[in-house]
Amino acid sequence: MPWEARPEIARLLDTLEPEIVHTQAHFVIGRYAFSEASRRGIPVVATNHFMPDNVRPYVRAPKKLIDGGTALAWWDLRRKFQSADFITVPTQLAADLLTQNGFTSPIRAVSCGIDLDRFSQARSNGLGGNGTAAEAGDTAPRVLFVGRLSAEKHVDDIVRAVARTDPALGLELDVVGGGDQEEPLKALAAELGVGDRVHVLGKISDKALMEAYQRSTFFCMPSTAELQSIATLEALAFGKPVVLADAVALPHLVRDGVNGYLFPPRDIDALSERFTRICTQTHDERDAMSEASLDLVATHDIEHTLDTFEMIYSRVIAEKVAPSA
Repeated sequence: MPWEARPEIARLLDTLEPEIVHTQAHFVIGRYAFSEASRRGIPVVATNHFMPDNVRPYVRAPKKLIDGGTALAWWDLRRKFQSADFITVPTQLAADLLTQNGFTSPIRAVSCGIDLDRFSQARSNGLGGNGTAAEAGDTAPRVLFVGRLSAEKHVDDIVRAVARTDPALGLELDVVGGGDQEEPLKALAAELGVGDRVHVLGKISDKALMEAYQRSTFFCMPSTAELQSIATLEALAFGKPVVLADAVALPHLVRDGVNGYLFPPRDIDALSERFTRICTQTHDERDAMSEASLDLVATHDIEHTLDTFEMIYSRVIAEKVAPSA
């Protein structure tokens, strides 16, 4: 099937005759689009969302072999993307990661962006707030995770951290998303005695997702392989405090102690302590974090992202048509 896609991509380019091709990956479809565009002299903008750590948890092999495969993966990414006319990544930390792994081409950080108007309207319609007792009666605090339920996301760390909080807090966890960790997470919650407080919701509708953000007191992303995090941006746009692993690009979405907290990756005790801090905050303290989250996410508006890419496209096309001497 992948090989069958190449002539289809070639046919599509010949039919559309685009001024520019923008690929979001160097695998299969993206690779073919890149190659076919280059053959036709069409400029290419390449955005990277990949890092080998996304794959490592699924490889069952000796560490030495995995390390060799990681180096090969970086080499393959460099070989393909460095021939692009322009390279972007979602965050500056993601750009730094490429540079640290041998990239020498200029790299521009451009946020993936989210539709802030949508979340603003949701808050205006009452689908917002901080989930505080003042707003929701005696409702127990809730931590939310949204994302793919796979090994590198480390959602089990949240379950373990919830189990280590004081039961008197009544902290509950909503887990939204699908993946191979769905059933293991349910089993772990039952094993740790918090099955009644851990709700693995699976894949849900957009409306239900907005309601999950509404219900939450704060959001947690424990992943160690994020080059940005759309779910975290959405939580910020809802005015939620966030608790994020101090790994890869996540730290740029939290000002520690201002709109949430960082924690050392895989440190369950530290994660549990951060949960307790938020659960025991005063309403004023949590409201201040909410406002700080809204301030931070304001720079990630999708309109700004689109304007930036249009500017990049215009520049690349102009340079291709009239290259500098």
